[in-house]
Amino acid sequence: MKTTSFLSALLLSLFLLGGCATKTVVVKTAPPPPKKEHRAKCGPRYVWVAGHWSWNGHRYVWVAGHCKRKKRGHHWVPGHWKKTPGGWKWVPGHWS
Repeated sequence: MKTTSFLSALLLSLFLLGGCATKTVVVKTAPPPPKKEHRAKCGPRYVWVAGHWSWNGHRYVWVAGHCKRKKRGHHWVPGHWKKTPGGWKWVPGHWS
């Protein structure tokens, strides 16, 4: 029983840690201009996260904006594409 519990805990830890890794995306071509989108009314416990272009490995695809639950004591820093010497790098949005 102890072995089963240990293995279960180990597998769960590896699964959770695997989700922490972020993949750096660098694209040679600049993203299109942002789309104009209808900004939804978020409730008082939510913040609006604007839509953005995402690279799917072949082309840019639009990811629609959405309301995201606020984190107490934090503010949302929007994601953005940053021009680098190697191309355009996606900097994900995050709580700060």
